[in-house]
Amino acid sequence: MRGTRRGFIGWAGTGWAGAALSKPASAAPVGEDYYDKLGVTKIINAAGTYTFLTASIMPPAVQAAVAQAAKHPVRLAQLQKAAGEYLAKKLQCEGALVTAGASSALTLGTAACMTVADPSAARRMPNDVTGLKNEVIVQKAHRYDYDQALLNCGIRFVEVETIEQYQAAFTDKTVMAHFFNAAEAGQITREDWIRIAHQHNVPCFNDAAADVPPISNLWNYTKMGFDLVTFSGGKGMRGPQNAGLLLGKKDLIEAAVKNDMPISEAIGRGMKVSKEQIVGMVAAVDWFLSQTDEGLETEFRRRADKISDSLKGVPGLRAKIVVPEVANHVPHLLLNYDQSQIKISAKEVAEQLRQGNPSIELNPSTGEANSRGITTEPNTIVVGVWMLQPGEEVIVAKRLREVLLRSASRV
Repeated sequence: MRGTRRGFIGWAGTGWAGAALSKPASAAPVGEDYYDKLGVTKIINAAGTYTFLTASIMPPAVQAAVAQAAKHPVRLAQLQKAAGEYLAKKLQCEGALVTAGASSALTLGTAACMTVADPSAARRMPNDVTGLKNEVIVQKAHRYDYDQALLNCGIRFVEVETIEQYQAAFTDKTVMAHFFNAAEAGQITREDWIRIAHQHNVPCFNDAAADVPPISNLWNYTKMGFDLVTFSGGKGMRGPQNAGLLLGKKDLIEAAVKNDMPISEAIGRGMKVSKEQIVGMVAAVDWFLSQTDEGLETEFRRRADKISDSLKGVPGLRAKIVVPEVANHVPHLLLNYDQSQIKISAKEVAEQLRQGNPSIELNPSTGEANSRGITTEPNTIVVGVWMLQPGEEVIVAKRLREVLLRSASRV
């Protein structure tokens, strides 16, 4: 048998493979805790779905679906196509694509618009854009950190402020009109943005990455008329952190696929989405659609009330619950206090919780004024309750009470 392929196969079939089959079944292995092994600090997330805090934790059903998907190889194109068709039906739109996060969706959606305008763009972006439509109109107030994902395609932004400027901005180079859904400024409404763009036969892209719940936003914006919409998978939907959704018109989603991995020459080649991410994203959508806005809000308010009730008796402390208007539209607990009674700043409170055991991260708006959609006073502690795991609200309340009372005792 030695030295021949046929011999090897015969050995594999009767020897090694047979031995594997005859081995007694055992329980599924318990994964080693690599956070402990690597010396990485686990945290209690009283902040929110921030990327730098590894976003959300997948619900058990989603974790189980990811683990199951990891057991079997499949044909990636078939999986992406089937997942897209399934998600499009669930989310009431023409087409859907699982992407490597919302930023990836921004790049692929922009590339799709350029490719529909000129198919040669798929192999020319980002460096060879001469002769291509590559102007993207955006409200000046909607420029933000994440629009680098659009610039990666070789586009040029054209900024406008008024409807008159918007109407005049369209040229034979205009390829897309971009809208930042959670922008807190800007004179032009979503409806007018869509209407005017469509008058010029230009597609509209809406970045709504952090804008669920409400659950219905998953179809509200495509039904409103946006040609493309993106959502982050690892935020409110609680899918894999490095997954996202690109939703919209069928022809644009098909063009996005032509710019996506595993095509080697495509701008999206490095935006790899694994089989586990794709299945995890589909499972997360199923989980999210099984929830209700009322049920989610009730639970988040219960956690916030539990913390604020535990802090009664802290001198001069005032608690209230606020819900940001668009992004992260869930209850947040705001704690204000008089520094003449409690001699510690909100940022110092956050640092003491961070350095404690367990380590607790408060919302980064803590100690800021009017930050990230949350209107606060300068010395406000902001507790994001929606990513807390069962029982963690008790731990957060205890630590906050300890830190604040210790500072109050120094008055």
